[in-house]
Amino acid sequence: MRHRVAGKKLGRKTAHRVSLFRNMVTALFEHDRIVTTETKAKVLKPIAEKLITHAKNNDLHHRRLVAISVQNKTVLKRLFDEIAPRYTNRQGGYTRVIKLGFRPGDAAMKAILELVDAPEKVIKEKKEDKSGGKKASAAKPVESESK
Repeated sequence: MRHRVAGKKLGRKTAHRVSLFRNMVTALFEHDRIVTTETKAKVLKPIAEKLITHAKNNDLHHRRLVAISVQNKTVLKRLFDEIAPRYTNRQGGYTRVIKLGFRPGDAAMKAILELVDAPEKVIKEKKEDKSGGKKASAAKPVESESK
């Protein structure tokens, strides 16, 4: 029985699960938002928020604590120099989970995990049709820009 055992196993062994969360949190801090399943987003949210809280204390000890999870040096620098200063006046709630709907392949609930107060960027999601996108591009007439 799993009485009072916190956290979800997500059908993975411990090493794989830890590696998954490290990769996902690094991608979150690199791109400011990620699209994943709802369950993974809900499990990742407190991990990301704890790392941002550590990054708000910009000293060597907290940098080393965060470097355990964020192993990309450029993303680590971005977290301490750009992301954490955004949240100096905020006591928590640095991320949000937005539900997207069901994935067509296996009907898993998809969600966006994103940082709150992220700078406004135009995020273009590539939506390619299953035929590889060649039919759609061939149907459009190409206009020359020699006007």
